[in-house]
Amino acid sequence: MDLGIGGKRALVCASSKGLGRGCAEALAAAGIELVMNARGAEALEDAAGAIRAAHGVQVTTIAADITDPAGRAEVLAAAGDVDILVTNAGGPPPGLWSDWDRDDFIAALDANMLAPIALMTALLPGMIDRGWGRVVNITSQSVKAPIPVLGLSNSARAGLTGYVAGTARQVAPHGVTINNLLPGIHATDRADALDRGVVEAEGITLDEARARRAATIPARRYGTAQEFGAMCAFLCSQHAGFVVGQNILLDGGAVNATL
Repeated sequence: MDLGIGGKRALVCASSKGLGRGCAEALAAAGIELVMNARGAEALEDAAGAIRAAHGVQVTTIAADITDPAGRAEVLAAAGDVDILVTNAGGPPPGLWSDWDRDDFIAALDANMLAPIALMTALLPGMIDRGWGRVVNITSQSVKAPIPVLGLSNSARAGLTGYVAGTARQVAPHGVTINNLLPGIHATDRADALDRGVVEAEGITLDEARARRAATIPARRYGTAQEFGAMCAFLCSQHAGFVVGQNILLDGGAVNATL
């Protein structure tokens, strides 16, 4: 399918690895000019080089922490006018309600709620002026089904979801859509870290930990960054202009819910 977005410009955050890179790859395959951001310069350059070679698109890289105001300002200055924004940031650490204080919640909110909101605040006016834009926020399946040990993430991402619900409907008349992608377990570094935690806690092998988690997913496997990226690219396409303010699960059926 021709997505109809060749030649447009996208900023993809945390895109050197995992789901962010999957989104960057899929957008590049559609002919998008990319601005890629991540904290680690070496991994970012490796990813950008591979995408340039595979798809022949222009790729600008900015190694900076998107959750830090100074880093975000650097990214926005380099990105300029973009038609597509994909927000993404690593989730806060797991724990118990008794582990966290106010500073922990502020850090989670800064990374997983306030940083995406700041990026939208900066970039939506230009999209509105041009009469076209796409925003995709990578959040979590925990928005639909909270995960007990991820209380910090549950809280911050739920706040972002509420913000998007109202804002998406305010900008839609201008040809701009905002939607959220809610990943379940995918074969990424984040899944590896969670599985290693099970290995350490229970004294089982990594393969056993993965098999146990996969057995809880109706699809009986982890998702891939490539299929996640394909959904992101569709939401950014000309065909998705009537998809507004939605929370789309990509979880292999793990969340057992009707709506």
